[in-house]
Amino acid sequence: MRLRGSRGRGAAAPADWLVVGLGNPGTRYAATRHNIGFEVASLLTDRWDLPKAKKKFNGLITEGRTGPGGPRVAVLLPQTFMNESGTSVGPARGSLGVPLDHVVVLHDELDIPFGEVRTRLGGGSAGHNGLKSLTQQLGGPDFHRIRIGVGRPDSTDPQIVSSFVLGRFVESKTQVVELIEAAARAAEGLIIQSGDSAGTELS
Repeated sequence: MRLRGSRGRGAAAPADWLVVGLGNPGTRYAATRHNIGFEVASLLTDRWDLPKAKKKFNGLITEGRTGPGGPRVAVLLPQTFMNESGTSVGPARGSLGVPLDHVVVLHDELDIPFGEVRTRLGGGSAGHNGLKSLTQQLGGPDFHRIRIGVGRPDSTDPQIVSSFVLGRFVESKTQVVELIEAAARAAEGLIIQSGDSAGTELS
């Protein structure tokens, strides 16, 4: 697979796609709505049978293929806090030689009902600090987003919204697992079909 923007004439980039799961490090934030990007990235790592992640780029990164003959992928979990995610992703993307439109970011989305998953190329941050940091550090917003609906509380009070997104799911374990699996399928469809599913909405 020849990439747009690969380094040097005829040179292959170390990875075709960079998959980024957004979240906050530490057990305090594990299994919260804001960390669902971590959960989806971990599921993809298992599905693709990738090796144990190594510490690099201020994150945890693993590399391999989606399957025999499949695209070369790197999966990164930034270990910065959410609002500094770009300081991990920017250097990783530069080192791997991945074009901006081959970066796939898995993240929670308050403005999408719980259980829905939508994909989009580019767009604004909608107040998501992780996306703001990525846009700044990657030099633009034109990366793919797997937008994972976690719902929104019946309040616009910033403290209530913050507590909601940093809180654990009240939905059943089965519902949360189904949401994680749906997001993983959306990411796989985007990558394996080389972007044919970009811009679609899944639920």
